[in-house]
Amino acid sequence: MTKRYLQVIAHYRAKPEEVETVSKLLHELSTASRTEAANISYEYFQGVQDKAHFVILERYRDADGFAAHRAQDHFKTIGLGQIVPRLESRQIESYESSLDA
Repeated sequence: MTKRYLQVIAHYRAKPEEVETVSKLLHELSTASRTEAANISYEYFQGVQDKAHFVILERYRDADGFAAHRAQDHFKTIGLGQIVPRLESRQIESYESSLDA
């Protein structure tokens, strides 16, 4: 049996003076996001050669689950309120995919 899910891939570029703060805030956001009912996984990675580049990989049961994530207080306060102002750029892509059960 195949189960569908939504894969979200985000690329964040932190302002040079905000790299360390963005890394700490992403840790907080990922920890809180993993507790959401529709979250399958939430991981983030920091570039080796380019420390200002972060890649976030999120999986949700469906698009409604991702919408619910964006409505959470931790997303609004940490993600939008604290991380986004510290970024030079942000790109978010989403894809439908499947898991074999």
